[in-house]
Amino acid sequence: MKPWLPGWSPVPRRPPAGRGEPGLSARQADMVRRVRFVVEMARSLHRYGTPAPRLENAVSQVADTIGLVCNINSNPTSLLFSFREQGGPETVLEEVTRVVRLEPGGLDLKRLTLADAVVEGVLAGELDVDDGYARLLEIEAMSGRDGRLVLAAYGVIGAALAVLLARGWADVLAAGAISLVVGVVAEACARRPNLAPSTEAVCALVATVLAYGVSELVQPLSVQTVVLSSLIVLLPGLALTTAINELATQHLVSGVARFAGAFAVLLKLTFGVVAGTQICHLLGWTTAASEVTAVPAWALWPALVGAAFGFAVSFRAAWRDFPLVMAAAIGSYLLTRWFGSSIGNGAGVFIAALVACAAGNLYARLWRRPGALIRLPGIILLVPGSVGFRSLTHAFERDIFLSLDTGFTLLSILITLVAGLLFGNLLVPPRRSL
Repeated sequence: MKPWLPGWSPVPRRPPAGRGEPGLSARQADMVRRVRFVVEMARSLHRYGTPAPRLENAVSQVADTIGLVCNINSNPTSLLFSFREQGGPETVLEEVTRVVRLEPGGLDLKRLTLADAVVEGVLAGELDVDDGYARLLEIEAMSGRDGRLVLAAYGVIGAALAVLLARGWADVLAAGAISLVVGVVAEACARRPNLAPSTEAVCALVATVLAYGVSELVQPLSVQTVVLSSLIVLLPGLALTTAINELATQHLVSGVARFAGAFAVLLKLTFGVVAGTQICHLLGWTTAASEVTAVPAWALWPALVGAAFGFAVSFRAAWRDFPLVMAAAIGSYLLTRWFGSSIGNGAGVFIAALVACAAGNLYARLWRRPGALIRLPGIILLVPGSVGFRSLTHAFERDIFLSLDTGFTLLSILITLVAGLLFGNLLVPPRRSL
């Protein structure tokens, strides 16, 4: 078989399940082949960041097309399937059940796009299920993006956010440098199983100590803003939005589980910041008030471009999709600013989310590629991960009233954002849910 991905040798194809195995009829072997493809497709979509409503709809539609009835239950850490032949009896003996245990998926737009192309080929009859299965294995075997570029994305996003928060040049430079360190620490923790669960807490502690140290020993900074900018890549704003969206679409188990996972990440980040603050107080480092001259207005544009580029890298988009991903992120932010200044921030978030979702669905229908290439970058600068982080930080500082006020702001933004996504799906229905 010729390599399907340029520059890659194909994974040796496994023999179709059931062929040559004793005890399986030709009909049973054919069903097992189709089941294997659907399970691998669902596993791939889960790994590449597809939320439960879209994953379940996509799997059900594909299974129906290849002659299977599939009942699927998706949540952030597992997939449960039950298959039977169309028109067959609904008995336990006629069903095939699969249970797949998975880690919570990250966002990988390049692999998601390639997996979507495989599904398109199977549905169009250009690939049989064995070829589709082999190509999904090829996609999974691809190496990740260059680690140096990923680390650079940390620094660019941190510095860009400090500009968007209208801070001074010292804060921007400090946020960029500390973000690079956070990226190094996060990558190092991810490679060690015993440290991986505490990645967020360790990164938050390191960022806080560095921010206080620079402010005390080099140049006074707005420490809270620098810490927030440095940790922005780790904040679970997108996970919170996805969780509320799943709850709104009655995927209750997945929504509650995802919300709990996002909340746990916020708790770890908050604990790291509090622990780092206490260490700095023991060292005698405090946050000194200083005059801050905001960066000039023209700096907004390179900051937007830099943030969009950094998120395109962190989303693992293919190089050919970078302009599209960056344009979606920049356009949604500008829509939010423009409508927010004229008719209110809530309306600005709602309209930007609606446009991003509708544009993604329209793009998917016209070009037959995943709408996530527009929809997810379009909301990344709108998600309220930083608001949730501030709410928990105020709670740890025993400022309960300010914590509650920030928490209600978080809830308001989440509701507005999810409403925009739901109405965007009503305006332009999605193509096969991806």
